[in-house]
Amino acid sequence: MTATCAWCSAPRGTGDTCPGCGANYEKAEAIKSSGRAAAIVHEPQAAVEDVDSADLGHAEETPDEWKNVWDPELERKFCLAAIPVALVLAVMFNVSSLGHALQRMFLTMPVHELGHAVTAWFCGFGAIPTLWKTVVFDGRGLVAPLALAGAIGYMTYRTHQAGKQHLVYAGCALILLQGIGTLGIGEDTALMLISFGGDGAGMILATLMMASFFGKNTQLYKGSVRWGLVVIGAAAFTDMYGTWWRARNDDQAIPYGTTGGMASDAMTLMDGYGWAAQTLVNRYLVLGACCLAVLALAYAWGVRRAAAEIEARRLKQAKADRARQKREGR
Repeated sequence: MTATCAWCSAPRGTGDTCPGCGANYEKAEAIKSSGRAAAIVHEPQAAVEDVDSADLGHAEETPDEWKNVWDPELERKFCLAAIPVALVLAVMFNVSSLGHALQRMFLTMPVHELGHAVTAWFCGFGAIPTLWKTVVFDGRGLVAPLALAGAIGYMTYRTHQAGKQHLVYAGCALILLQGIGTLGIGEDTALMLISFGGDGAGMILATLMMASFFGKNTQLYKGSVRWGLVVIGAAAFTDMYGTWWRARNDDQAIPYGTTGGMASDAMTLMDGYGWAAQTLVNRYLVLGACCLAVLALAYAWGVRRAAAEIEARRLKQAKADRARQKREGR
């Protein structure tokens, strides 16, 4: 390579073209040496755009489920209001005689009976819940435990495939809980837990129904089923917890007696298993308080996550606007 331009003999500059005559150095040398210039192939330079760190954070932190949310600001308002409003309405129904009767009959009892059935399943018993009664089979069997373990295992596998590690841990915890309930306790203790599980497991299920409102990548969100679940969960929890809240200072408020010729759960636990009235009330109150604490954490997380999504999308839009302005300015 010469130190001067092959075309005009001017001192060679640092660029690809001569500042004096404008000729391309490589082409000029090729013409001088062989009479023709070969096509010069330049390696394409990949255009690298300025990547905003906020956009990277959005890509990494935003779960796929938020792709289903078209209006995050509206979703944030829903997250803020849905559960508190549902609970307030449930309390209003609960303090009304007619409202309480309708609430108990159509919303609380199905969840209550499902609480009995879920407890029975985790203790190794077969059970069939109905709207106002749960049929629990005599003695532990083999089909119910295997069916439950298979269902939990399958759901855990699917969540692992979807990369939802926190749900994988939850599935493992449920399998461990089933192992303890089925193999670690006697049948008499299991039957006692099944009686307690009507309102006990019922409050847990009601809490999960309300907390499910914050999931976006599910049919509960896509089909708007979450609205029904949050209403049912709030009504059932308020009714069940309200019963024991009133009974803390009034033994007459304990649902003691028979229903349809069958002993109530409170009567079974007090007469059959020797629980004192205050012990019974306190255990339900403590469990309900734990459910409320978990619900409060889920609520805080859901609202915070919605606010974070709004900010992430705002930063992403700002980056896109800056990139567009750069292109239009060229």
